Amino acid sequence: MSAEPDILFERRGAAGVITLNRPRALNAVTHAMVHALAEQLQAWAQDPAITRVVIRGAGERAFSAGGDIRALYELGRAGRQNEALRFWRDEYTLNDFIKRYPKPYVALIDGIVMGGGVGVSIHGSHRVAGDKFQFAMPEVGIGFFPDVGATWLLPRMPGETGTYAALTGERLKTADAVVTGIATHHVAAARFGDLLDALCGTVPVEALLGAFAQSPGDSALIHRSATIDRLFVGNRVEDILARLERQAEGGPDASWAGATAATIRTKSPTSLKIALAQMRRGKSWSFQDCMKAEFRIVSRLVHGHDFYEGIRAVIIDKDNAPRWRPAHLDAVSEAEIERHFAPLADELELP
Repeated sequence: MSAEPDILFERRGAAGVITLNRPRALNAVTHAMVHALAEQLQAWAQDPAITRVVIRGAGERAFSAGGDIRALYELGRAGRQNEALRFWRDEYTLNDFIKRYPKPYVALIDGIVMGGGVGVSIHGSHRVAGDKFQFAMPEVGIGFFPDVGATWLLPRMPGETGTYAALTGERLKTADAVVTGIATHHVAAARFGDLLDALCGTVPVEALLGAFAQSPGDSALIHRSATIDRLFVGNRVEDILARLERQAEGGPDASWAGATAATIRTKSPTSLKIALAQMRRGKSWSFQDCMKAEFRIVSRLVHGHDFYEGIRAVIIDKDNAPRWRPAHLDAVSEAEIERHFAPLADELELP
């Protein structure tokens, strides 16, 4: 028997329905899935019978926990960085296409959405968060950086909440996502089936989602947003850590500030400084400029140390004891960060 495809496409009424279909791998997005999705979206964009696209993830645990990091690790370790970069080139081109998609693009997200999963969902016109929704961009913990358009997305969250998400990898729950704009609506997961059926009809998407949507409740993130906005300002990770550690000495949010500082200190120093630079620069860049910058960054990181060390520690050996190089923030120079943003001979070309 042949295995089921990793991504499924179905025409249901007026909708093109996509299912990420690797539930045992938490629907991690492979290069083949990127190709298939881009090709199908092109076809549906030109098909007048399809008036909206819906994307969902198979299984109970995740919409998509990211890209196929293990495969990219193995390519890089084998000296085949150019093959790995073809994945990112195609993935970032797809992210841009979804951002510009000419029809409503509805992501039904219940469970984990991280990394590459964010890239095929959060840039769509409508993002519906279920009860188990958990969004994170945890890349600084594996020696990588918040990509798939996070350079555009995170700085547009309220205040410094995006900077907080980028430097900590913290998971945002349903209410956090709705109030920060990561999600556009909350619908109870038990109603996702009914919502999908309704989306396959001809009622306008916005009206349907408005009818199904309900209050997500209180956001813990927003309750702390004034503190986050005060502590996560500026252009130096070292200064953010110093403010957190002063806050940890006493007063409201002291224990949270201490735990947050400790979390940040476990991340790759190089990745942290790149991520903060992304947050500051991306705020004024167009989406396409952000994607081009991300391709510049990844084109340097695949030839470095921390990406492979981070994946070894978290995914391969699972010892969770990465040995970063450099190991300390003060050893990562501004010139080293600038190098990652410098133009390439072979830039990412977007339409």
